[in-house]
Amino acid sequence: MATLTRKQKFQFPEMPDWFETIPGKFTMPAVRIEDYMEDDRYVMRAELPGMSPEDIDVVISDGLLTVRAERIERDVDKNHSEIRYGELSRSLTLPSGADEDDVKADYTNGLLTVSVGLGAEKPEARHVEIRHGT
Repeated sequence: MATLTRKQKFQFPEMPDWFETIPGKFTMPAVRIEDYMEDDRYVMRAELPGMSPEDIDVVISDGLLTVRAERIERDVDKNHSEIRYGELSRSLTLPSGADEDDVKADYTNGLLTVSVGLGAEKPEARHVEIRHGT
């Protein structure tokens, strides 16, 4: 009697994973993020699995939000490892009107969430006179 066996289907990796393996200008950032507006706040979430809050530094200065983290490699014999070790960082430009004094950060289940209030006065657009040299 014949035995039926099921062949495993080949599964392509997710597109972002492809770009991580191509060196050069297609390399994905070390810290994956998403950002959005929620109520009157700018919110940025960053994937930082396996970190502790002590390994993460969030800095806001001159309209720039920077997240830095460091994962230290354990000194054990490994058969295989795809885990990234070392320093990771990502910087984002804050939206107009961001209040750098109104910042909250939370790290839960491998996700860092930083929210920045948008209550600061937004300067109005102005036209700049263009001089014509002769």
